[in-house]
Amino acid sequence: QVQLVESGGGLVQAGGSLGLSCAASGSAFRFNAIGWYRQAPGKQREFIAGISRGGSTNYADSVKGRFTISRDNAKNTGYLQMTSLKPEDTAVYYCNAGEFYSGSYYPRNYWGQGTQVTVSS
Repeated sequence: QVQLVESGGGLVQAGGSLGLSCAASGSAFRFNAIGWYRQAPGKQREFIAGISRGGSTNYADSVKGRFTISRDNAKNTGYLQMTSLKPEDTAVYYCNAGEFYSGSYYPRNYWGQGTQVTVSS
């Protein structure tokens, strides 16, 4: 079993930066890839970025070049560094423990509780 807890959300002005963390517990995390998703009001949850245990990554086109996913396996923690934030990045951000193969991230049913990110114009 894997438990995930996100932190680091908040309010930031457009053009600013914010970093999110995802602390994981449970031995299964050692073998899992990490993904970040977000859900804006009235919209479906969408994929943002994924990273394998070995550090391979992939990103949604909407955040490519602005967001960076990383992980520290020793700390069982994943990160999402967000720069050049836009009002349309406003959403609840969730981390996920899943699988990464063939260059893509595949979620499993391990989700954090989410953290709110609000970008003001």
